[in-house]
Amino acid sequence: MIVNRLVSEILFGFTGLIGIINPIGIAFLFLERTEALTAHERDLLARKVAFNAFVVLMVAFFAGTPVLHFFGISMEALRIGGGFAVAVAGWQMLNEPDGPGGGDTPVKPIDANAIMTRAFFPLTMPLTVGPGSIATAIALNANRTHKLSEFALSSIVSIAVSVLVALVIWQVYSRSALLARYLGSEGTKVAKRVSAFLLLCIGVQIMLTGFSAFLQPIADQAK
Repeated sequence: MIVNRLVSEILFGFTGLIGIINPIGIAFLFLERTEALTAHERDLLARKVAFNAFVVLMVAFFAGTPVLHFFGISMEALRIGGGFAVAVAGWQMLNEPDGPGGGDTPVKPIDANAIMTRAFFPLTMPLTVGPGSIATAIALNANRTHKLSEFALSSIVSIAVSVLVALVIWQVYSRSALLARYLGSEGTKVAKRVSAFLLLCIGVQIMLTGFSAFLQPIADQAK
């Protein structure tokens, strides 16, 4: 019974977070920002991003709710502000000029060391683990009780979900060049634009969810 519940909650949390993070779509944006790296360097950077994502999710799972309460930030405010940040990032990516071989704007070469220093910002946050996934992680544990058995079960679920998400991010990001090779040059450009558009839509959806939750009590009182 406990095992079934454990597996069910892990799968629920994992699928929810992976759906929001969308590592396959973001992999093309990751590749675009790491074109100056070798395959080995890209793999190392993918590991760093995956580890950073694991840490961010763990903090969100275990400290997210107390931090929000301490600063007086509601889940609605987190969703609205976070969704806006994601939408802006998606809009900027959507309107960026194409890389070498596309567009008329010359692309300045980026130093490999400079790229490696961006493992946390912006490659981990907000590109990979953005406000939407952080809000989701906090919401998954928002009703965590202080009962020892429930806390232990919830903690195991949180750790397992964070590990699984980090592994998927690492494996997909480290193989982003392989994905692009299968799609070809034009296919990769299209995939990047589609990924940026989806990121924009995710940001708008997160904002709408926040506005809906914020306005619902007002609508109820007006009835």
